[in-house]
Amino acid sequence: MDETRKGMSKEDICAHLGDDYDRYLGAIVPPIFQNSLFTRKTVNHGYSYTRMSNPTTEIAEKKIAALEEAEEARCFSSGMAAISAALMSVMEKDCHIVCPLNVYPPTKGFLDSYMTKFGVETTFVSGEKVEEFERALRPNTKAIYLETPLSNVFTLQDLRAVAELARSKGIATIVDNTWATPLYQNPIACGIDIVVHSASKYMGGHSDILAGVMVGSKERMEQVTHRERGLFGASMDPHQAWLLIRGLRTLPVRMRRHQESALRVASFLEAHPQVERVLYPGLPSHPQYELGRRQMSGYSGLLSFVPGGSREQIAGFVKSLRLFEEGPSWGGFESLINSPGLWLDEEASRRTGIPQGLLRISIGLENPDSLLEDLDQALASMKRL
Repeated sequence: MDETRKGMSKEDICAHLGDDYDRYLGAIVPPIFQNSLFTRKTVNHGYSYTRMSNPTTEIAEKKIAALEEAEEARCFSSGMAAISAALMSVMEKDCHIVCPLNVYPPTKGFLDSYMTKFGVETTFVSGEKVEEFERALRPNTKAIYLETPLSNVFTLQDLRAVAELARSKGIATIVDNTWATPLYQNPIACGIDIVVHSASKYMGGHSDILAGVMVGSKERMEQVTHRERGLFGASMDPHQAWLLIRGLRTLPVRMRRHQESALRVASFLEAHPQVERVLYPGLPSHPQYELGRRQMSGYSGLLSFVPGGSREQIAGFVKSLRLFEEGPSWGGFESLINSPGLWLDEEASRRTGIPQGLLRISIGLENPDSLLEDLDQALASMKRL
């Protein structure tokens, strides 16, 4: 573990850790090493090829490892590159994985479709109780993959309980921590082995990069450097790393604003007569609110809700929003809306666990009063459709 990070606050880590001003001629913003190779005719500096390591990328890795209270981190070219690498690092042919049903859809597709050709089987559970994971285990189970809160439905998994169960069986644990960010949740401290992030979301924060990160022990990360990242070639580009570093500098400030605005929006929606249900772990009405308080120190800006009305009325609500853009991503400066449950029939809703009519919104950095006004006028418009 980097001795220089001891005693640093998370704000200080984001602002300064790894920047090494003396090394870079006092530049307050370190340079981009936008090159593929490093020669060593006169100096053995430890670098050879950017697919393996790069000074710019290493700055981002040092910051994120420190934020996650982990030994080391490795950056990847996308969130899915980090997720698939993490899973591949613990899987083997004909093994078994346990995973929550409502995990990030591309992760579910990777396990449920792609990896089946290698004999890998996955058991999907709701994930709300540790007993579900225990009942799903098999002799060939190699990993329990978690994502808390879960995409779209925002249910939680008990990190400490699952980590304790997995460790007693010699099974690896992986957690997607993108929603909470390292500022508000640290799974490594709960006993989890590997943490992954789509850094395209809050860490980047500006909707202008694709980036993924994997964190864990020094031993695991060194293996990943030469195997899953090095051999698959999914390394982060130095310019993307530089943009990620830029995003990390403002992460604490942005996350406070995302949280404050999202709590206001969630409370507004929960009290609105046109809204049937709000799914957000920051609300005291959330059934796992106390679990969230035990393993998280804050909340981000992504939530879901179910408006009352027909499909056509809900679709009209989405189109009548003025500030919220319609799109599938989240975690940037802009507010977004997506409709994963809008056209689900009753059987698909039962199978997926996603309520019919569910809408997901990402609360950006706009004036929260303006966001409330926009939601209010759009909800009012449903009555006229």
